[in-house]
Amino acid sequence: MRAMVLDSPGERLRLAELPLREPGPGELRIKVAVCAVCRTDLHVVDGELPDPKLPVVPGHEIVGRVDAAGGEVTRFKIGDRVGIPWLGWTCGVCEFCRRGQENLCPNARFTGYQIDGGFAEYTIADARYVFALPQAYDDESVAPLMCAGLIGWRSLKAAGAPETARRIGFYGFGAAAHIAVQVARHRGQEVYGFVRPGDAKAKDFARAMGAVWAGDSDTPAPVALDAAIIFAPAGELVPQALRAVRAGGRVVCGGIHMSDIPSFPYAILWGERSVSSVANLTRQDAEEFLALAGHARLRTETVRYPLSEANAALSNLRSGNLSGAAVLVP
Repeated sequence: MRAMVLDSPGERLRLAELPLREPGPGELRIKVAVCAVCRTDLHVVDGELPDPKLPVVPGHEIVGRVDAAGGEVTRFKIGDRVGIPWLGWTCGVCEFCRRGQENLCPNARFTGYQIDGGFAEYTIADARYVFALPQAYDDESVAPLMCAGLIGWRSLKAAGAPETARRIGFYGFGAAAHIAVQVARHRGQEVYGFVRPGDAKAKDFARAMGAVWAGDSDTPAPVALDAAIIFAPAGELVPQALRAVRAGGRVVCGGIHMSDIPSFPYAILWGERSVSSVANLTRQDAEEFLALAGHARLRTETVRYPLSEANAALSNLRSGNLSGAAVLVP
């Protein structure tokens, strides 16, 4: 099978022919239809996340059809359309797994990081971490839901219930934010979009996707916010967001990697404001969000690339030249 392989962080991916292996007990082999490109893939490729399996096939927003099943698999049959997210395996026995926080499992393995992912024609996945997809979406439009959508959903929950987080700021308006804004509107929340200073295209995109206001990230919010989510991997946005939220408000860092947060005066944290992070996802998050997406009919903006042009997709994401999500098509 063809796959795009990372041999060492910081290098370009290479197109390779890899053997097509049979699934083991509890595993599924998936014929990949599309794989969306996530900023986390960029963090893996650029060496900002430590200790990946090398060589590794990146990609964790995977949509495909079950091609083969190992023993003990009962949830899916050959030909079923499924999605594969970032969380690929947890131990099930640690304190976090036992109390419903499998996203914090210290032994967890992640798709496209410790497990070969979806920048390929086929991939192997643990059937317990594979999900049926809402039928209202085609393959290309549903792929970004598998991480951008899921992390946006977990971030929205962390920011607070709609009754207490009615006005919410999004800092960075890429793949995750353009889905999360639609979910927020579905829940009756107002979203204020903050983008890179001077980026008129991003402001237009934020407003087109449902933000009630869009402006530069270094300008004050037009109203006091109840909460803020930082999707951009820029630590300097944390003090900006703290200044924007009211007393008792919460700032949620939604990325897996962020540059260092600069020092800031205690006065902007005081008033029972808080800063928290979102880590990975749980299978419950996936079940909740995919059910919501099934009836909310979210719109995803995608840009298609052939599998062999994965490096170009990553480069455009790195430079901020994407509105929505890139998707690779084998």
